[in-house]
Amino acid sequence: MPLLQAHEIKRRLALTDQDRLFLDPLLDVGQIGEVSIDLRVGPDFLVSVLTRKPAIDVSPPDRRDIASYFRMTRREVGDRFVLYPGQIVLAASLEYVALPRSLYADIITRSSYSRLGVHLNTMIQPGFRGCIPLELVNHGNNPIEIVVGSRVVQMRLFDLPVSSAYQSGTTNRKYLGNVRPAVSRAQDDKDLAVLDRIRRTNP
Repeated sequence: MPLLQAHEIKRRLALTDQDRLFLDPLLDVGQIGEVSIDLRVGPDFLVSVLTRKPAIDVSPPDRRDIASYFRMTRREVGDRFVLYPGQIVLAASLEYVALPRSLYADIITRSSYSRLGVHLNTMIQPGFRGCIPLELVNHGNNPIEIVVGSRVVQMRLFDLPVSSAYQSGTTNRKYLGNVRPAVSRAQDDKDLAVLDRIRRTNP
């Protein structure tokens, strides 16, 4: 799929029709690179914590079990957040993004932070609305201070051909419209119930 370059990204941001790319706030036009847009880390963090439970169970239909493994904390723009080695922290971009159905996005760590041990690689579906979810993990040996509002990740945008542009509805998406970090909704996967029936009928 064609990778959008800077001139096309700017053109899409200026559109007013259904092909418009919406991003707000764009604090610095320098966030738009040759083939990407830098995204800033927002102020809210869901921090993974140890509990007395033996494991995270994704099979029950109740998300409270997964949520109990995370604690919400907030920092102001410019404050420091410490990401410890091996820790999973769920964050969200400072920017609210709306993708048209003709675009999808890859979110990857900027090289400057990847060199410190912070890695993220995820895909955002066409038609997405919300703050971009950031699942941050420190794979290095040392704690890393992340400044809230700093440009930690970048978004690469890919154009879908008209013949294959995403036409499905978006109302049933798990994370659509979120503006704060959200815990995993793996428990909502419909195939888990099917797998449980298979297990029960084939002891």
